[in-house]
Amino acid sequence: MRLSLTAGLVLLFCGIAALPTYASDIPKATAQSPSAALPKIKLVEPRLHLAKGEAGAKPRVALTFDACMGAVDERILSTLIKERIPSTIFVTARWLRKNPQTVATFIANPDLFEIENHGEIHIPAIDVAVPVYGIPSAGSPEAVSREVGKGAEAVIAAGFSAPRWFRGATAKYDASSIDEIRKMGYRVAGYSLNGDDGSLLGAGAAEKRIAAAKDGDVVISHINQPTHAAGQGVANAILKLKARGVEFVRLADVETIGDNDTTAQRPGLF
Repeated sequence: MRLSLTAGLVLLFCGIAALPTYASDIPKATAQSPSAALPKIKLVEPRLHLAKGEAGAKPRVALTFDACMGAVDERILSTLIKERIPSTIFVTARWLRKNPQTVATFIANPDLFEIENHGEIHIPAIDVAVPVYGIPSAGSPEAVSREVGKGAEAVIAAGFSAPRWFRGATAKYDASSIDEIRKMGYRVAGYSLNGDDGSLLGAGAAEKRIAAAKDGDVVISHINQPTHAAGQGVANAILKLKARGVEFVRLADVETIGDNDTTAQRPGLF
């Protein structure tokens, strides 16, 4: 995914207001000195598509939303509920703690919302110390395991089924962290269409981008930034896709294909 060069995009996937507030919540064991020599490591941003449907069937699109921290965007949530649009929501433990009312709404609509794991405190699930968009990564296999495991525990404790998918902060990983997450029993959720650039797009740009989704697309957007213009564009685009006759599906309900060994069948894994 290409990003603009502004420093504000270091917090791309959350639209967090200020890095110091976020960094204060990161365990000291994962903090990385800006002056430390950074390792050379290949990071990947996995892609995910829906398997091709039957000939003549309606185009299928999976709407996925990240709830990193903060609140909930009622413009998006109310549209999903009113229009009865199924979607997959990736939540952090932090977000769950702060939004009990929305958690109750999710629980009350099990036919619409599939709740999956976005981690404990929203740090990149990378097992070496390298920042991504200015955000310190987990930094070790143990920290990756904690980020994934504690996120899953929070989902279950909130009253949802055990998650089967994980999407880390920034959606970037290295090969060894993908392998570790897979061994923990999760598929890694990439995407094929970035709907809102971390909730930093304008309303018109987000609407245009998502409304152009094609059959098989997995769209990533954010449902935790009610003050950002992008949310209105996301809501508008959902209505346009519905008017086009798109069939909305959740990741749990369809066959998916991801690259970088993020979804391939493994022994003992669904």
